[in-house]
Amino acid sequence: MARSPAPRSGDSERRVPVTGTELPRRNVVVAITGASGACYGVRVLQLLRERPDFSTHLVLSKAGIVTLRHECDLSVEDVKELADHTYRPGEIGATIASGSFPVEAMLVAPCSIKTLSAIATGYTDDLVARAADVCLKEGRPLLLMVRETPLHLGHLRSMTAAAEAGAIIAPPVPAFYPRPGTIDDLVDYTARRALSRVGLWELAPAPWDGDVTRRGGALTHDG
Repeated sequence: MARSPAPRSGDSERRVPVTGTELPRRNVVVAITGASGACYGVRVLQLLRERPDFSTHLVLSKAGIVTLRHECDLSVEDVKELADHTYRPGEIGATIASGSFPVEAMLVAPCSIKTLSAIATGYTDDLVARAADVCLKEGRPLLLMVRETPLHLGHLRSMTAAAEAGAIIAPPVPAFYPRPGTIDDLVDYTARRALSRVGLWELAPAPWDGDVTRRGGALTHDG
């Protein structure tokens, strides 16, 4: 059943109504910031949308919108339609800005260096940084898909500070041992690995089976 476009406040509704007989939905926050790689956040939303037990909360930064428009075939409204709730970065009073609101995990995909720096220093000047800070103070999984290269010492120190505060630093480094056939395969695998890393194992990629000789001997025990 189709639904109307998600409003710009955090009050959009799930495509399928929830009845009183169903288990509580699991809230997952997804933030898309201005680094290259908006496709990762989009794929995370697509995977979560396939599961009726999850409720997704999307924050798009201003720079994230610019990157999304440039890199992806989907429109901004198409991406908002993938989420159950959408928020503007200035909505500091949103539900996800409070530790009293139960959140299963948060993924910043991709995570710009600006956003990384804000999270690492506790500079919560927008909803992305505030929601991330809430996850850290409440001991909830927070994954930062930092997308930058090369990295200078300041970048590395920011990653260290964020990791020391409890964040998971997960740059979207492509995996080639699954023998991806397309860019979409690479994006899908990385998104699934990120979801499994924050404990959402239902969406994990197929586990490695240990067969290093498959695919015509591309990998062998002899190296």
